[in-house]
Amino acid sequence: MTSDDPFADLDGYVALPRAAGLALSPDGRRLVVGVSTLDAKKTRYVSALWEVDPTGERPARRLTRSKEGESGAVFTPEGDLLFVSSRPLPDAEEEDTPPSLWRLPAGGGEPERLASPPGGVQGVAVAREAGTVLAGTAMLPSAADAEQDRKLRAERKEGKVSAILHEEYPVRYWDHDLGPARPRLLAGQPGEELRDITGHVGRALDFEVSWDISPDGRTVATIWQVAEPGGSQRETLVAIDVASGERRVLADDPELEYSTPRFSPDGSQLAVIVTERSQATKIGDSWLALLPVDGGQPRALTASWDRWPGGARWLPDGSALVVIADDQGNAPLWRVDATSGEVTRLTDRGAFTDVQISPDGQWVYALRSFVDSPPAPYRIALDGGVVEPLPGPVPEVALPGHVEEVTATAADGAPLRAWLALPEGASAEQPAPLLLWIHGGPIGSWNAWQWRWNPWLAVARGYAVLLPDPAISVGYGLDFVQRGWGDWGGAPYTDLMTITDATVERADIDESRTAAMGGSYGGYMANWVAGHTDRFKAIVTHASVWAMDQFGPTTDGAYYIAREMSPESAARNSPHALADRISTPMLVIHGDKDYRVPIGEGLRLWWDLVSRSTAPDGSTPHKFLYFPDENHWILTPNHVKVWYSTVLAFLAHHVLGQEWVRPEILG
Repeated sequence: MTSDDPFADLDGYVALPRAAGLALSPDGRRLVVGVSTLDAKKTRYVSALWEVDPTGERPARRLTRSKEGESGAVFTPEGDLLFVSSRPLPDAEEEDTPPSLWRLPAGGGEPERLASPPGGVQGVAVAREAGTVLAGTAMLPSAADAEQDRKLRAERKEGKVSAILHEEYPVRYWDHDLGPARPRLLAGQPGEELRDITGHVGRALDFEVSWDISPDGRTVATIWQVAEPGGSQRETLVAIDVASGERRVLADDPELEYSTPRFSPDGSQLAVIVTERSQATKIGDSWLALLPVDGGQPRALTASWDRWPGGARWLPDGSALVVIADDQGNAPLWRVDATSGEVTRLTDRGAFTDVQISPDGQWVYALRSFVDSPPAPYRIALDGGVVEPLPGPVPEVALPGHVEEVTATAADGAPLRAWLALPEGASAEQPAPLLLWIHGGPIGSWNAWQWRWNPWLAVARGYAVLLPDPAISVGYGLDFVQRGWGDWGGAPYTDLMTITDATVERADIDESRTAAMGGSYGGYMANWVAGHTDRFKAIVTHASVWAMDQFGPTTDGAYYIAREMSPESAARNSPHALADRISTPMLVIHGDKDYRVPIGEGLRLWWDLVSRSTAPDGSTPHKFLYFPDENHWILTPNHVKVWYSTVLAFLAHHVLGQEWVRPEILG
């Protein structure tokens, strides 16, 4: 049986459509958004492309339909819509079609497939004037072209060879192995064969590397990973000539790293985010910079601004850029003057992503979400006068409560704040039990809608959910992050307890019924909380760091952890050292495909808990929810239901005093 309230019913929750990604046509008349919905079997999410009217007058209309889905929308100068899909050709009997490049003509008609390299396509970009297409694909090291790559892949498959020979670090990333195929860049005109412009470059284009192509289609700017001693690497910025493949370095400083290059409208400059490399005792700052494409030093635009910009997009006349930066529990849009670096705030409440700017420079289009609202398309006047939703394809959802702000002061005088999601009806006469939810990162903030960690499912069951931003959170300045840098169990922990103390003083909160939970770094902190206090009735820890000596060398980016944590700091901040102190019942959750926090952390935590259980019959108050085929995040719809149903059952037993009931979905 399902309910009209999707937060009271897990089937209804996983069925909610989800918007992600925006693309604006060159004439500014068409805005395209991706929307993910359940497939017919309700076992996975499939994305389709919808058109939204930028003027807000017409209702949204669906553009694409296939069981494989479509994503990565981008327009050509002629107004054709390019997208990525694994759909087969009509009437073809293809199997395991890789993600391919498709075109939907501006005048209508059926989509046509433009390119289908065996390694698929990703990160499609189009030159604003020339229409040159740029995309990434993965190819085996010895492949000279797509045909040879296809042949080599077939030989590996037929020979049942899955082994990968590594000659450099790292070897995996988040949830997938690196190699043997590695990314290269392809370029060409729509309808022509895309040409390899980089050849085999090893690690250079791996991970979440971003690139852009100049308006005239002649130059590509991309982040380029460079090997360093000791298994480390750094991010540099290079320019690649599309015609010759010749590559030249634009920026390379051992103390700095670069990300998200964006060509200016005239193609003469690049906007890039520059970040100082962190040290074990000092977090690095980050700022927006400009540098000439023909060569020269980057010019910092926002070095004096105590916020970290991202998602930069140029105004059409090149006079300014629009960026996103976290601020006090929000992620607003900001205008940055390209000459002076002066910053002007454009929006107030909410978190914005996927910035697009109208060709007349009057409007910004973006997806807006907040703790209490899922992502939806908005338009924002660049003069700051209008911030309004557009009629999108995703309906609004009715929440079972509302959000309030909680503030406190840390022991060192730092101001603390959190969002508190409260159920309707919470009052002094009927106080709500409290869940402390700790965000991951560790650098992060509770300021946007969460599908994976949604507080409203708990609110619908009567809980109040506290979403704090402790030390090491962003949006409060560099010094606030520094308070917890390299000392995860220090100020972040005391901040969490301080803001919790302030919350339970409220008459509408029941201090006697509280729990704590978190994932990733939040899971680390949940483990740390378990070893330092027994104030909570239950603790849920997901994908969590337990033993720093084990985690550091086995995570997918060990060199980064080594930068952040000295051996002494890692030993001082390792939760496993306090295993003997844990008395609170814990629910441990981990996915076997998690390479960021490897499964060994969950297995060791589980053993350290059960081996200390002293009941004569061998029972334990702790539980371990294990997902053999999920990664750092639980993504498939049925497993999402398993996750929430188990968490809510565990909390109901220990916090609400209900009898333990094994979730039916687990048999």
